[in-house]
Parts: sequence; C-alpha cells; structure tokens
Amino acid sequence: MSEMKAAQQSSTSVVSANVRQQQRDGEMEIDLGELFLRLLDKWYIIVAAALIGTLISGIWTFYFITPMYEATTKLYILNSTNSAINLSDLQIGSQLAADYPYVFQNWYVHEKVIEELGLSYNYKQIGDMVKVNNPSGTRLLDIIVTSPDPKEAQLLANTYAKVGREFISAVMKTEEPTVFQEARVPERPSSPSKTRNLIIGFLLGAIIACAIIVIDFIQDDKVRTADDVTKLLGLPTLGVVTMQSGMGGDNSRNYKGAKK
Repeated sequence: MSEMKAAQQSSTSVVSANVRQQQRDGEMEIDLGELFLRLLDKWYIIVAAALIGTLISGIWTFYFITPMYEATTKLYILNSTNSAINLSDLQIGSQLAADYPYVFQNWYVHEKVIEELGLSYNYKQIGDMVKVNNPSGTRLLDIIVTSPDPKEAQLLANTYAKVGREFISAVMKTEEPTVFQEARVPERPSSPSKTRNLIIGFLLGAIIACAIIVIDFIQDDKVRTADDVTKLLGLPTLGVVTMQSGMGGDNSRNYKGAKK
C-alpha cells in the first residue's frame, strides 16, 4: 500500500512539474467551458463580493462624500442698437456669445463677486466653483455654480450674472446681456449619484471576485481526472486506481486476519 501511495505521489509530482514547465513556456491551454463551470460553482462567492462592494460603496457615498448642489443663471446675448432686430444683430450676438465665457475667467470678476458677497474664498477657489457654457447654436450663456450649500450656489450664480453683465458693458463696450433666467435654490444635490455609485460598487465587487477565481483556476495545476493526465503528458491512461480513505489501518489488519 505504501508503495502504491509513493507511486501516485511520484506521478503527481511529475505531472505538476510538467504543468509548471508548460506554464513557463506559455503553452498552458485554458478550457473555457471548465472555467465557466468553476465560476458557476463559486456563484455564492461572487454574489457575496458584489454585496460587500455595494455596501462599501454605499457607506462611502452616504457618509464620506459631501453632496454638491448646482444653480444656473441664463443670460441672453443680443447686440442691437434699436428695437428693430436684423440678421446682422443675430450674427454678432452669436459671435459675442462665444466670447463672453472668457469674461467669467477674469480674476477681476471673481474678486468683485467675493467683495459683493463678503466671502472668504480667494479668486482661485471661487473660480473652480463656476463654469460658463454657451450651448451650441444658441445665444445663451449658462452660468453654473457648484457649492455644498444650495443657497450659496443660487446667490453666487445670480451675482456672477450681475457682475459679468456690468463688466461686459464697461470693458467690452457692448450692451449688457439680458437675464433670461435667474438661478433658483436647488432642491436636490447634483452629485454624487447614489444609484450610479451603488451599481459601480456592485460590479467592482463581482469583477474582483471573478478575477480571483480565474487566477486561481489558471494557477491550479492539480491532476483530477484521467483526461488531465492524457492532456498534460500525452500518454494514454491504462487504468485508474481509486484511493479510499478507509484503506490501511484496521481494514488492513482485518484483511490479513481473513487471509490467515
């Protein structure tokens, strides 16, 4: 019996060494069907990891990320010198609408807003809170302010519109843009997206679990079936000896006694 165990261990060592050599040579073949079955067999690990990822993402989103609010003031750009609006006025308005966003990047505008509202921000900090867009094909300017305080976001957006209009009139020598829409106090935060973060956490947890299972599958060089021996060594299998956990010990002595 000990000789049979030793032979089996020797065979296993040879096969394992052969597998490692094939891995080093880059010749390891991956059975996608078997890999899929391995993932299917470990479904509970994948689900558990996905739920843990969702939980971690939820805790991070709800307790560690500060909600941010957006308020938007809209300006309408139209350069006309009289009540009659012609095609030239519309064309000039479109050109000015493309230029005016740069007004709100001027340090003077930032400093003027800070001065009027008595804020403690410097112009760099407050500049990072505001962005100005000119939607394509329109003569509108969207002044968007983001702040952790919804009332502050509204106040800043409307003040930027006021200061920007004055700056345009005084420095650029054109008519002040018209306030198309004043900002309102936002009721809901614009970020973070709780649903998106929970979905990302769920997917990341599942992906990490699958990656670990796949790596373990690829690195697993154990021989479990006769087909594994044939595949790895290229030798036909003449027979299979099943090792039973009850062999040896008392069973062996009973067998000897029966023989006598």
